[in-house]
Amino acid sequence: MPLIANSNLPTFARLKDEGEMILSTNRASHQTIRELHIGLLNIMPDAALEATERQFVRLIGRSNQIAQFYLHPFTLPAIGRGDKAAEHISKYYQSFDEIKSRGLDALIITGADPNLLKVFYQQLKSVVDWAYENVTSTLFSCVATHSVFQFRYNQPRQLMAEKCWGIFAHQVTDRQHPLMHGVNTCFDVPHSRFNEISKAQFEAAGVKILVESAVGVHLALSADLLRMVFFQGHPEYDTISLLKEYKREVMAFLAGTRSDYPPFPAHYLSPQNQAILNEFQAKLHAGEMDINDFPAELIAETLDNTWGNATNVIINNWIGCVYQVTHEDVDKPFMDGIDPENPLGLK
Repeated sequence: MPLIANSNLPTFARLKDEGEMILSTNRASHQTIRELHIGLLNIMPDAALEATERQFVRLIGRSNQIAQFYLHPFTLPAIGRGDKAAEHISKYYQSFDEIKSRGLDALIITGADPNLLKVFYQQLKSVVDWAYENVTSTLFSCVATHSVFQFRYNQPRQLMAEKCWGIFAHQVTDRQHPLMHGVNTCFDVPHSRFNEISKAQFEAAGVKILVESAVGVHLALSADLLRMVFFQGHPEYDTISLLKEYKREVMAFLAGTRSDYPPFPAHYLSPQNQAILNEFQAKLHAGEMDINDFPAELIAETLDNTWGNATNVIINNWIGCVYQVTHEDVDKPFMDGIDPENPLGLK
């Protein structure tokens, strides 16, 4: 939570000049202290629906031990679902109409199967348009980011020469923005995508880049510096997420829907784990093993997570920024006196 400048202590002014969030006593006296309502638009395919739900809910739950969070999951009806996923959604998710009727303080929109983008494109656009006018801040993940750049900035995603897949080192390019407070200047981020929005496209859209790497921009903000937060990577991934994805690619190869045996995700597996998987591949080809022998548990014991701490800090900072400017009424995005085009007063 932010510090309150309750005296003329010079340190308050010094820290504010350095980019720390310091509230005046007047601003603090008008700040609403209440629960936050956060929406989760989960548009992942069935196989990843509940895992993605857990990943983002866990991030929110770990972000702040003072504020109270109410989570409101929903999805898009245009996405076809199997029986199990449909039952889960029917029991536990809300409709978009219900979300609109009660309002949200913040919204997270997950990644999705890029092959289905045309199916739910218009419904996603309707949610994003509503959120921009009614929600304090919306966080977009991967394909959701790509979609917004298409319909808000006329910057269509580009097919890459090969899949960007693995764990990559990233550099913070703006250390002063509140989202970056307490974040290491260099940290890792998982990526898994065939398409990208290039740095040149981010710049052409007029957004603010906060984090980038050799594989492209990871984190950026809309020009107002809060209302839309764009992730191109997958910082929400669990430690084993890429291992599970690798297994699915092996299964695709065995089913004949992938022509080549999958390469390893970059910078993810230790030499020992690569040796274990190479041995599994050899025995698989020799008919001595099948997919049920995939050594997931053995490998999971030694996998490193080099992105979780930075992700937790960024999500905590995002929630903090929302908390400082959102209105007492959940159906209004900003407290009185806040400029929607500069809600954090940073410009």
